[in-house]
Amino acid sequence: MIIVVTIISLTAANRANSGKTNLGQSAVNDSVGFIDKVISFPGRVIGNSVSSISTLFNTYDENERLKERIDGYGELSIQNDNLKKENETLKKELALNETLGNYEKVTATVVSRSPDMWQDLLIVDRGSNDGIEPDMAVLAQKGLIGRVIEVNATSSKVELLTSKNQNSNHFPIQINSEKGDSYGLLKDYNDKENTLIVSQLVGDMEIKEGDIVQTSGLGQNSPANLPVGVVQKVKPDSYGLDREVYVKPYADMYGIPVVTIIKRLAGAGE
Repeated sequence: MIIVVTIISLTAANRANSGKTNLGQSAVNDSVGFIDKVISFPGRVIGNSVSSISTLFNTYDENERLKERIDGYGELSIQNDNLKKENETLKKELALNETLGNYEKVTATVVSRSPDMWQDLLIVDRGSNDGIEPDMAVLAQKGLIGRVIEVNATSSKVELLTSKNQNSNHFPIQINSEKGDSYGLLKDYNDKENTLIVSQLVGDMEIKEGDIVQTSGLGQNSPANLPVGVVQKVKPDSYGLDREVYVKPYADMYGIPVVTIIKRLAGAGE
């Protein structure tokens, strides 16, 4: 014990004086440090592995949550866009209804539109229970789109102005120009230019681009003064004997979620 105490005392004194360890103490410290490193290495490896695996699982969970949020964001974005479109459509329909104060009308929702007859027909959720009858004029957004051709109790079928049926859906119209009104028949559609074609014009009034086109009511199957569109151009027909007026319709014939059916003049009898 005297020897040990002496060595410790000398070592402490030597460190206090010079800050350096002697050979024996250095050997012991190096041995202890090496053994500690060997013993602690597996623990560090295992700890690092566990930490990496835990981080991986946490990253995976976070990634899944982010995916769900992204998917939800895309769905909400689509819903928001659809609601905006629906809102804009309803605003246009409301504005149209405000201009039709002289008519008794019914608003209906489009419930079906067959892809193979997209330009011809659509089905709405109003029928005879709502007072709908065949030949009633149908409008959407800003103007005329067609006529009711078939009525059931709770639904009706509407033939569009874009239909290629040459035996029906012909509306008598009037074109309001600066020098007077011209009358004709709306009976065709140019799907390449997305324009309605008026033919069988009566009179020789000058018709120019931008003139307003409305229903005339002369055929007794539709009310007068319903908005149709504006004149886009005038050209001779294929025989060169008459004029054809190409009309840009107010209504978009392809996107029609809601329609307005004109029943009769307000205050008119059954």
